[in-house]
Amino acid sequence: MLLEMQQRLGRSIRAALKEKYELELESIPLETPPGLRLGEIATPIALQLARTLRKAPKVIAQEIVAALGTMDGFAGFEVAGAGYINARLDRAAAVRATIGVPSHPLADEAGERMGQPHRGHVLVEHTSINPNKAAHIGHLRNAILGDTFVRLLRAAGHKVDVQNYIDNTGVQVADVVVGFLHVEKKPFAEICALIADSERRFARESSRGALYQGTTSVVPQEPRNEIGALAPVAQLRPFDYDCWDLYARTSQWYTEGTAEEQAARKQIRLDTLHLIEQGGNETAEVADLISTAVLRRHLETMLRLGIVYDFLPRESEILHLHFWDAAFEQLKRTGVLYFESEGKNKGCWVMSRASPSTEPVQNEDGAKHSESEDDGAQNVDEDAKVIVRSNGTVTYVGKDIAYHLWKFGLLGRDFGYKRFFQYPDHECWISAVHGETNHPHFGGATAIYNVIDSRQADPQANVIQALRGMGYAEQADHYTHFSYEMVALTPRCAEELGYNVTEEDKKKPYIEVSGRKGFGVKADDLIDKLIAATRAEVDARQTGGTGEQAEAARQTIARQIAIGALRYFMLKVTRNSVIAFDFKDALSFEGETGPYIQYAVVRIRNIFRKGGTTAEAELARLGELAELGAFLAGDDNEDIWALWLRA
Repeated sequence: MLLEMQQRLGRSIRAALKEKYELELESIPLETPPGLRLGEIATPIALQLARTLRKAPKVIAQEIVAALGTMDGFAGFEVAGAGYINARLDRAAAVRATIGVPSHPLADEAGERMGQPHRGHVLVEHTSINPNKAAHIGHLRNAILGDTFVRLLRAAGHKVDVQNYIDNTGVQVADVVVGFLHVEKKPFAEICALIADSERRFARESSRGALYQGTTSVVPQEPRNEIGALAPVAQLRPFDYDCWDLYARTSQWYTEGTAEEQAARKQIRLDTLHLIEQGGNETAEVADLISTAVLRRHLETMLRLGIVYDFLPRESEILHLHFWDAAFEQLKRTGVLYFESEGKNKGCWVMSRASPSTEPVQNEDGAKHSESEDDGAQNVDEDAKVIVRSNGTVTYVGKDIAYHLWKFGLLGRDFGYKRFFQYPDHECWISAVHGETNHPHFGGATAIYNVIDSRQADPQANVIQALRGMGYAEQADHYTHFSYEMVALTPRCAEELGYNVTEEDKKKPYIEVSGRKGFGVKADDLIDKLIAATRAEVDARQTGGTGEQAEAARQTIARQIAIGALRYFMLKVTRNSVIAFDFKDALSFEGETGPYIQYAVVRIRNIFRKGGTTAEAELARLGELAELGAFLAGDDNEDIWALWLRA
């Protein structure tokens, strides 16, 4: 409601400025005063207009206040200091509007703006882990941020589709394929057998009932060994764990041997990547089997956290369905791309950059934007952004432009769709070249939010720039890069995990995770450790009750508390600040933690239960109080009003 009142005030001030001074401003600066004694909303607009209007700010402020007159929901406006305008809310009206008192004008207006389902189609893309190894702690921040944002959008009445982009043809998948075929020298049949074993185990777990229970999803777990990893099933660890180790070994293999051997191995890597992109060969088939098996494990891991998806678009289909060809024609026709005939980018198709910047750091473990473009075709100091290299290959940004044209329904072609993963309440679909005829529609969004590492700001900005250049300004305005910083490990945490931490690293506030080096915390291991620690707390705090039912209840409580602790730990730090993960902090039950908040919620629910009432009933009674304003006014009630505003 406070946000709604800010927006109403901003619109009224804009209208007043246009009528009185013939000024049209796009936005009005609105602030929160330093204390409630100055009101709930303030604006320095009069100070900003002093030079333009050649008047004293205080005079301008007084004229604006006079033009505003009286407004529903506001107790009044006053001029303060050198020319600030402070707005005081009608506190009783604000409470009744928030409660949703029928026929209340503010509640009706808020309902029109916020309470009705969004007529458009909102698309949120998050998680987007390279399907080459197990998910790690850094991936969890992306997934938890994205899932929480989706829940908020849906609670506000929006129709939301959740997409998880799968880069199944990138260099990271190629490295694992090289590892199986050239480092371990496994024949195709043996790789298929390893993957088939993993798929059978996954199917067995799924048949036992992966339950999605409110805010907590639990996949029944196989027995685990003393270090928290899944115990061997048919002498096999989880397939994504094997890929984790193999990916690190392969990365090391590229740097071993003589210079000639290193060059030959890197050529193997390049050849493998080209075969995967080309498709229709045994190497591409191995890559597809590996990436699909790892993807299933990722979905299983995220389901433990209550995180689900609607559609899994894959880069292989973007390539094989020739999305880029359609986008390339649009980009050339609108003049966004031009052919460079001289200079360092000679022979390339390039576009002007959104803003001067450097290329992002390759995010080898992070999100979908991880493909390296260090092939020498582009100089980061050049103003132009290379989209098609001189050898005819398309850079990552080019493919991403095509993908986002599809997201907005502007490409003129679509994916094929196949059923891939069954959740208890819906199916998750995956892209295909030839799919099923009866399928949902996932493109044509009216708003897009991409939860992507902040290090990928430059590619994101270039996609937006391309959309604007093609004449899709409205779509560009509704394209949001929902950025976040990485998750690292504290030196203490790294030592607890058994990593060799140098004296120099011990002095650092955190140590970056690196999948290539095999350095990090696997997501499933972290969840297991949290559940085990929480179970110990549950057992210590709960007495009485024996048998299978008591055991199952305690384990369920332990899982719910552990998942809440992990989700809150990833949410409580500002998105654009690095999280230095530490087991001691994450496992704490005191202070600003998920378990403490869960405990508070349980206590609150018990109050309502013992009182024989509900929150909804008490809010309705509150709204009916004739003397409501008296309970919110005066110094003695200032803390109550402040609490209401925060809530």
